[in-house]
Amino acid sequence: MKETPQEYIQRMLGYTAGGENPVKVQAASAKKLEKLIKGVSAAKLKKRPAPEKWSVQEIVAHLADAEIVGSWRIRAILGAPGTPIQAFDQDAWVTATHYAKRDPRQAVAQFRVLREANLALYKSLTPEQWKHHGMHSERGEETVQHIVRMFAGHDLNHIAQIERILAPKKTK
Repeated sequence: MKETPQEYIQRMLGYTAGGENPVKVQAASAKKLEKLIKGVSAAKLKKRPAPEKWSVQEIVAHLADAEIVGSWRIRAILGAPGTPIQAFDQDAWVTATHYAKRDPRQAVAQFRVLREANLALYKSLTPEQWKHHGMHSERGEETVQHIVRMFAGHDLNHIAQIERILAPKKTK
């Protein structure tokens, strides 16, 4: 069952409900991803845990592409507060942009570079700019601050997913 936009928001925000600083969470994500996939075979990174679930390779490709999306959304909002924010079908991107063929280590490197650029941008923002908002086509008004928090939750969600996939299988 697909979750509603509101359920998605609550799930992502729930990952930082303990008061974690979303910028610090984001700053740690690339290193965590690099560590998680280090030394893992290509076959294991490509293997889907279930037919409808993404592989680690697909997850890291998604994170890299999502960082492009977040970069664009925040910059669009800063340049034109109130701007419309287009949703995207992440499952369609998995197929259309060939996540199963992408090199997971290159995807993590791309994610790291994009994330570093975004972290530098965050450091430059004024308190007023954090309040600028766009209008998401499915979720409504989203401030820069909200988007940064959502992306921190998104990171934690997918890092936990990768940890589960790569965890040693328990024998019965």
